[in-house]
Amino acid sequence: MQARLSNGVTVSDAVRVRPGLDLLSVSWVGMIRAMRQDTSLDALPVRNHFRLRGQDMTRIETFTDAAFAFSLTLLVISFDAIPASFEEMIEALKQIPAFAASFAQIAIFWYAHHHWSRRMGLDDITTVVLSLTLVFVTLVYVFPLRIMFAAIFSLMTGNWLPFDFDEYSLAQVGSILLIYGIGFLAMSLVILLLHVHAYRKADELQLSAIERFLTRCEMGGWLIGMSIGLISCVLTLTLPAQWSPLAGMAYMLLPIVMPVFGIVTTRRMAQYLAEEPAH
Repeated sequence: MQARLSNGVTVSDAVRVRPGLDLLSVSWVGMIRAMRQDTSLDALPVRNHFRLRGQDMTRIETFTDAAFAFSLTLLVISFDAIPASFEEMIEALKQIPAFAASFAQIAIFWYAHHHWSRRMGLDDITTVVLSLTLVFVTLVYVFPLRIMFAAIFSLMTGNWLPFDFDEYSLAQVGSILLIYGIGFLAMSLVILLLHVHAYRKADELQLSAIERFLTRCEMGGWLIGMSIGLISCVLTLTLPAQWSPLAGMAYMLLPIVMPVFGIVTTRRMAQYLAEEPAH
């Protein structure tokens, strides 16, 4: 039989501490566990210089995946009834851009959680709480997300692409951007906190030097995303009502700042690997 550790590594029940063992025996058990854990970690698959400790899906990861899938279902069923004519079908197809953008946004956060889970393999109470928080925000975030993208595409196309509201003002679009910004900020913060939590357990997870560096890079990337969401929220609250939709322009910084951040971290990692090869 096998006993599963928090980092996904298994050890034999034969080395578990049983009642009646003295302190010396316990010490030997600890040494055997450490030796087995080191060997098991060395045998783990490596992807992008990071050992994948979470090969087996935990219950919380399965639940999180199901919740993200359900949120995508909500995006689909939030559309109107099945078209009954060609004209209605065309109107329904016009909603695809907003759906696609919402799908991509949710997929980014799902993959971030999946990516973190595969690397770290944690299954403690902090992981559960943060994962459940991510699920909660995602489910609340679904409808404002689609409405926001529908509003943006409607404004960009001169109302050719449909918007859920028959009448709306620029101030209301600004309010929608504020709701979106709060959701984006909250979800980015949760992913950031997951990486912070793993980094604090670096010794327990036996993260190598390059793995710690990559974890810090992930933290930096999500800190940038969170900061841009915060900037958008502040602009929405401070700009005049008629100018508040311009707060959405803050997100245009993402395709500029993130590639630059990626280039910088890639160069630093290359130097890091040249000085000290990855584990």
